[in-house]
This record gives sequence, C-alpha cells and structure tokens, in this order.
Amino acid sequence: MAENQWLSTVNTVPEATEQEPVDETGPAEKALSRTAQRIIDAGVRIADEPPDRTDFLHTVMCQVGLPRSATEARTFERESGHVSISIEAGRLWNGRQWVQQPLPYGTIPRFVMVHLSSEAIRTQSRRVEVGDSMRQFLQTLGMGDGGGPRGAYTAVRKQVEALAACRLSIGLQAEGKVVPVDAKPIKKFEAWLHQDGSQQTLWPGVMELSTDFYDTLAHHAVPLDYRALAALKHSALALDIYTWLAHRLCRVATASGTMLSWQNLRDQFGQEYANPKDFKREFRNVLRQVLVVYPTAHIDEVDGGIRLYSSPPPIQKTSVSFAAISTNRSSGDKSGG
Repeated sequence: MAENQWLSTVNTVPEATEQEPVDETGPAEKALSRTAQRIIDAGVRIADEPPDRTDFLHTVMCQVGLPRSATEARTFERESGHVSISIEAGRLWNGRQWVQQPLPYGTIPRFVMVHLSSEAIRTQSRRVEVGDSMRQFLQTLGMGDGGGPRGAYTAVRKQVEALAACRLSIGLQAEGKVVPVDAKPIKKFEAWLHQDGSQQTLWPGVMELSTDFYDTLAHHAVPLDYRALAALKHSALALDIYTWLAHRLCRVATASGTMLSWQNLRDQFGQEYANPKDFKREFRNVLRQVLVVYPTAHIDEVDGGIRLYSSPPPIQKTSVSFAAISTNRSSGDKSGG
C-alpha cells in the first residue's frame, strides 16, 4: 500500500480507542467527530510550521509503553527487540497509612512522563515542580482543569500517584551483554495533603527523577512534537505508535526499508488483544491517525505486515542540545540517588 493510501481514509471517523475521561463529552459520535477534526487540524499546523517548543521522552519508553488500560495485576512486562520493561505497583504514604496504588495506565502517565522529561531537560534539573505547572500542563493538552470524581485534575492526580509509587526495571542487551537497570523514574515525590470530603488525598507538588533515569535521559531523549501528542490524547496506543515511530524511522538504515510482520507488531503492541484480527484492525486504524500528525513518516502496508522506510524525525535532532545536562544538578540535589 502506497503512503498516500494510508492517508486516504484519514477523514473517516476514528474508532474509540482507550478513551480517557478528560474533555470528550456528549454523544459518542460527536466526541469522535471532534477527535477526527482535532487530528486533521493538528496535521495541517504541523505540516505548515515548526512547533514553538520541543517535548521529550526517554528512548526506552518510546519502544515499550506502560499498560494501556486498567488492570488488577500488580506487575506488568512488555518487550521490544533487545529492550524490556518490568513494572511493579507500589504504595504511597498519605500521612496516615500506606495506600496500595494500581499500575499506572492509559494516556495520562504517558503525558506525565513526557512532561517530567521535557521539564528536566529544559531546566537541567532532576527536580520538577509539578503542582505549579499542572493547570498549564492540562490546558496545553486541551484536557481542561475540572475537579470532581471524573475531572481532569482527579484523573491526573490518581495516575501521578500510581506512577510515583511504581518500580520500573529496564532490561537491555548491549554489545553482547545483558544489562538489567533499576531505573525507577521518580525518586522523590512531595505532595500536599488536601481534605477531600472525609478523606485525605495527596496532590503532587514536586517530583524528582532518579539519577539513573535522569542521566540516561540526557543521552537518550527522543524529541517529540507536542501538537501531535495533544492531537492523539484520546488513545494510549496512538501515543505509543507515534513515539515509537519518532524513535524508529530515523534509524532505518537501508533503502529497501525494514519489514515488520503483523506478528512482530502484535508482540510489541498487542499483548492486550486476544484476537489477532482485532489487533490488526485497531493498529491500522490508529496508524492512519498517527500518520496525519507525522506527515514525513514513510510507511507502506505490504503482504503480511508493514514496511518502514528511513524518514526524518518529527523534530530535527540538530535543534536539540543536551549540553552538560548529566552533570548539572539543582542546588539541593546532593543525594546521588
């Protein structure tokens, strides 16, 4: 399938994929129509002009994503090639007791990791002031800032707590060696106690990235277009495919490209799908959406899968500087942890 054939059905209404309770309200058909229009509008802006800022995500998290939907499990693993992650749900102290947290899932923790990584690079500090920037962060994503049980603030707070409590381990194979890395992304979590009716709740104030995660981020950050991320906010799978392509396409070395079978793709992205046909249908649908906001991506559908061709990254890497980020520390950061 030629590249423009992928885009020939762009203006069809996208399927509902892992919808988060953020800003999409009203009848489902209206919400989906707004989603389709948001993607198309973002694609036009991205094709016409560069972004006014660059966001970032760790290369490992571009290859292996977090859970996409809620789960009762306390552990989660995902693999891609020579990279694997293992996540364990943890507990947080709320001032009175230790509270078990679920595994982080869906679009929100993905956005939080982009936000933390981007702010760490921009400020060259592991310590990120989350509370002061939360409203602006939500508004940038078009998620609103409403409270209440189903409001954006509540959803973000719950996922930030789950993300802060979890333990993340990374498995790598490099130069013929197996390298396990304990890379818990968030070392320190400071929160304000708020009274929510009869219950005390935590509200994030400061999150501090671990030294290992921060130092590897300095050398392995993938530049992303925040307009594309905002356009794809309705689907964790869409975010995973976009960040994966942002990392992968510029690394295709041969003119003939790299062929990936549907089984390859399901192994990486589709472990939540019991039926291979359901995964293939959903992946194709979501890929069409992603290609609208990554217009320079060159991908063909071929018999048995897709073929990736060398393509420019969404944000040219020459415009990104990581100078001295791994050695600069905030004035209060002497833990080395």
